[in-house]
Amino acid sequence: MSNTPVAPNAWRVLFLLFLANLFNFFDRTIPAIIIEPIRLEWHLSDLQIGLVGTAFTVIYAIAGIPLGRMADTGRRSRIMGWGLAVWSGLTAVNGLAWNFWSFLLVRMGVGIGEASYAPAANSLIGDLFPAHKRARAMGIFMLGLPLGLLLAYFTIGAMVEAFGSWRAPFFIAAVPGLILALFMFFIRDPQRGAAETVQVSAVAVDKPLRKVLAVRTFWWLVVAGLCFNFATYACNSFMVPMLQRYYLMPLDQAAVATGLIVGVTGLIGLTLGGWVADKAHQRSERGRLLLGAGSMLIAALATGIALTLDKGDVAVFVAIFSFGWLFSYNFYTCVYTAIQDVIEPRLRATAMALFFAGLYLLGGGMGPLVVGFLSDQSAHAAMLAEGASTLTEAHKAVGLHGAMFLIPVAMFLTMLALLQASRSFGRDATSMRVGMAATA
Repeated sequence: MSNTPVAPNAWRVLFLLFLANLFNFFDRTIPAIIIEPIRLEWHLSDLQIGLVGTAFTVIYAIAGIPLGRMADTGRRSRIMGWGLAVWSGLTAVNGLAWNFWSFLLVRMGVGIGEASYAPAANSLIGDLFPAHKRARAMGIFMLGLPLGLLLAYFTIGAMVEAFGSWRAPFFIAAVPGLILALFMFFIRDPQRGAAETVQVSAVAVDKPLRKVLAVRTFWWLVVAGLCFNFATYACNSFMVPMLQRYYLMPLDQAAVATGLIVGVTGLIGLTLGGWVADKAHQRSERGRLLLGAGSMLIAALATGIALTLDKGDVAVFVAIFSFGWLFSYNFYTCVYTAIQDVIEPRLRATAMALFFAGLYLLGGGMGPLVVGFLSDQSAHAAMLAEGASTLTEAHKAVGLHGAMFLIPVAMFLTMLALLQASRSFGRDATSMRVGMAATA
């Protein structure tokens, strides 16, 4: 086990990174909550609803690669500060959208701003905390995800009701983000590899993308990530409208129920998951990835069972789906730390940018689009099966509910990819340590 100490300012910086991550997920969750009022106002299909999420994630993935490379060579505090200012400002502009296309274009701008954050923040955590404490640090950082979702799902419905407009949450959300952006500029950037037991060379890496992509474990983690993001972005995009349509819940109650499913579970999963993942890593080199694979199997089974329940069992649905989602959060503490174990410090932001590109282009980008497309097709099939000539809200409810079965399927595929990653992990981790010692 490494005896490298935690950096003196590590916990203060981690708290700032956590807060920014919270607002990151709060801002990006707003459209998923207010999508039904927008759909009815602008007469949108579920495919168009899915396109909003897909456009955001595709531009997020593409912009993340050059921004991740910048984070490996430049000041990470500035990159995060400017990115936070941009996405918070554009979130406010989203509230001024006058039609579907203006809304879509602004969301793409928000995606560029948010793309600057995750690679730089993950790289920073790797230099602030030694390997044996990274899963706990990553768990605290990723608490921003469920807390951001929880805050969004528990407050945005109330904001819409209070102000009588779906636009109000966008204006309110921008304020704390702009204030927090100022604090980002004052973070003191540690030296690359400061938390490693082997001294890291200051020489720039030749052909960085090729070297990252040569790591076999990394490829399997990307496959796992895109399957996982397919599931999570489909869930986050359509859970509120599904509860409204299929279970006939009002907006504020559907939002709170979704907050329980994806938010409260994350508080428990990430808090305990980081500690359990570190313990698993101490017992076995492959422990984190095997823990992640087992957790994905439980998540796939529980979410699949929940979707088979009758309409009258909404409370049971929320409970069982939440149980599965609780285990799904182990993905973050197990996989994000595994990447840092097989990629050397000088390439970690680049690796995270490539990782996120796979997650969002092929996973998060496709999840809402495919589920939205399948929902529309299933709704028309339900209409034809009934012999009706008009597509009703009841048909759309059945269509969306059926399309959501893609979520447990994607979780199961995530499990298979993590099992494959665990097979090559030991060799790639050893190769990274040997390579660092050779260039030190």
